[in-house]
Amino acid sequence: MPITFEQLTAHRIIPVAAIDVAEAAVPLARALVAGGLPVLEVPLRTAAAAKAIASIRDDEELAKAGMIVGAGTVIKVPQVETAFHAGADFVVSPGFSRRVVQHTLGMGMLPLPGVSSATDLMAAVDAGATDVNVFPAAASGGSAAIRALSAPFGDVRFVPTGGISAGNAAEYLAIPSVAAVGTSWVVPHRLVKAQDWAGITRIAQAAVALVGAVQKM
Repeated sequence: MPITFEQLTAHRIIPVAAIDVAEAAVPLARALVAGGLPVLEVPLRTAAAAKAIASIRDDEELAKAGMIVGAGTVIKVPQVETAFHAGADFVVSPGFSRRVVQHTLGMGMLPLPGVSSATDLMAAVDAGATDVNVFPAAASGGSAAIRALSAPFGDVRFVPTGGISAGNAAEYLAIPSVAAVGTSWVVPHRLVKAQDWAGITRIAQAAVALVGAVQKM
């Protein structure tokens, strides 16, 4: 049974990490869990990505923690198949493809198609989507653009990615239509490469605290 959008966005931050070495996947995911963020998007941009997703899915400790793992940068139907066989819960695309969305749903995974304009959003809505990835968020007008899109598309829930950092995440999360943000700030590549899992846990904890502060505003 596919996860729900509410489950995916429950923590309001979706860490995004390109993983070069599959063996780093489980300790990385455990570091996020320890920091209070049991969710990870692994872009299918490296040779290790599918194996990394599978490693996280097969880990009993992470399963008990309710870890959610998905595949990012999915632009073709064969990549949907790759994500499914790796055990991904959700699929994130940088743009909108009706075929990718339909195939993702057919494989029992949650799709998050990408949009960067009102035209893209109309196509996604026409296909039945109500939850979308705004990419690249910062380069497409930032939080102001999402606020503007929220007016005519009142039923759509947004997950901006691309250019989200510790310095601007709060302004996106303060928008009522933004369910969560996707960001690599929580999982810096240098820390993953250095296997500094404690460092990633500390950043995850800071991200959770930031979300708490936004919710109190």
